[in-house]
Amino acid sequence: MTKASDLREKSADDLKKDVLDLRKEKMNLRFQQAGLQLQKTSELRRVRRDIARAKTILSEKQNAKG
Repeated sequence: MTKASDLREKSADDLKKDVLDLRKEKMNLRFQQAGLQLQKTSELRRVRRDIARAKTILSEKQNAKG
């Protein structure tokens, strides 16, 4: 789990990269779930929340800038 305080220290470009990586991880987890191979179902929830957390911090940074 990524903490919001850690995300606030990152730049906007790093946050965009993190969101992209998390989306790829989410897609892989969804494929595993569809194939009944996902062991920890809580991982999907964690990734979704991490994406939301990163996007929130990113929008805060963009609103503060402009």
